[in-house]
Amino acid sequence: MTGVALAEELLLLAYDDETGKATMPRISLDLGMAAAVLVELALAGRVAYADGNLAVVDPAPTGEPIADAVLAKIAAETPHTPSSWVQRLRHGLRDRILSDLCGRGVVRDVEETELGFIHVHRYPVADASVEADIRRRLADALTSGQLPDERTAALATLVAVLRMEPALGLTGAAAEDAGRRLEEIAAGAGFSGTVSLDDSVVRPSISLVIAALGQAVDAALGKRPAAG
Repeated sequence: MTGVALAEELLLLAYDDETGKATMPRISLDLGMAAAVLVELALAGRVAYADGNLAVVDPAPTGEPIADAVLAKIAAETPHTPSSWVQRLRHGLRDRILSDLCGRGVVRDVEETELGFIHVHRYPVADASVEADIRRRLADALTSGQLPDERTAALATLVAVLRMEPALGLTGAAAEDAGRRLEEIAAGAGFSGTVSLDDSVVRPSISLVIAALGQAVDAALGKRPAAG
């Protein structure tokens, strides 16, 4: 596994480049990043869905510290469902990812004091080229009409579930069109949350994580499930 991880890509999209603050509900972002790490491990062939739970099928490190820490955690603990792992992994994940991005010079940590005693941190962008590449890939996926590469399709699926169209600078009819295209990409890649028992081991693993993420986000934001 090389380059920028899916969870890092989500965070960079969700944080304003100048203010260094999240532009979406943090609970949604935390859940999304937890799911992103699981998706990353499934794409790398390290975890898979079996007998109702996610299990490690290849314990070999990926070379990405956060993903490898999650891989070791899954291997060491008793089996848990995709939904359980999405919830269990979200705590503290954002701080670890921000620390990693700061260490690599992608964002910078700006500490400020509010009301004279409350310490807050902002994370404005330091290297804009990383996020620019992420946005270019998504823009190409939205406009080309072709199915993008697997990782970009996974990112597009996570963006769709988290309703992050505004983070792409899209509102109104443009956001609705983008939402439909993102859902098309998710379905075309087999990541939409609909699982076929005849499918490969990777797609059901990712689809179930995506389904668990959608349910968790709806519950966190007080959304009622659709009828039927």
